[in-house]
Amino acid sequence: MKRKRTIQYSLIIIGVILLLYTLCMALVMNFNAGFVIVGLFALAVLLYGVLWERLKKAKWLHAAALALCVIIVGFMGFLSFYGSNNNVTYDEDVVIVLGAGIRGEQVTPILAYRLDRAVEYHAQNPDALIIVSGGQGPQEDITEALAMERYLIERGIPAAQIIKEEESTSTFENFAFSRVILEEEFAEGYSAAFITNNFHVYRAERIAAAAGISASHMGAHIKWYGVPITYSREILAVIQLWLFPPS
Repeated sequence: MKRKRTIQYSLIIIGVILLLYTLCMALVMNFNAGFVIVGLFALAVLLYGVLWERLKKAKWLHAAALALCVIIVGFMGFLSFYGSNNNVTYDEDVVIVLGAGIRGEQVTPILAYRLDRAVEYHAQNPDALIIVSGGQGPQEDITEALAMERYLIERGIPAAQIIKEEESTSTFENFAFSRVILEEEFAEGYSAAFITNNFHVYRAERIAAAAGISASHMGAHIKWYGVPITYSREILAVIQLWLFPPS
């Protein structure tokens, strides 16, 4: 009985912590589907704990819940591992930095990590052009591309090396609109790389191919506290990609 009570209270505490976490993240991250997913998961865990006594005989439900958690954690591990295996050669003609949302005119931490990787790449290959790709969305006073350009210039990247793509509103458009720019800049062909966060590399690579761009990739980390929301959203996006591939 004591063990069962411990499990019940632990579930309730975890549910409450996840709810508080979701609310706190809303103060530092732009709202996205990840908030809804984590919030619903938190409510499910909390309800699971409250109803533990009634559900304790439903072994199939416990097994299903455990299997779901294992699948989610495994999926997250796969995305992280895939994205951390960079394959850039540092002799590409251009590197595309994918936008990730800004707050007002300031880049978010997730986007800052991508841009910091672009600075690292530039140090190894200063001749490559850098396309910063991202339009203007909710909670944004300027385009993502403009905020990204400012960030890079402040860190020593010459403005002449940066090209802004300011119309895109999705990853597919990031690549599709960047491709138009690339075909104008490199009439005889080009080699490209893209930079995004580790969790996003797997999906971005497939979307790039669908948009007609063959590119190597360079992943960027995120803060630990952003993992639940960003990876939850990404899992949903990958499933959507599998079901409805872009064309």
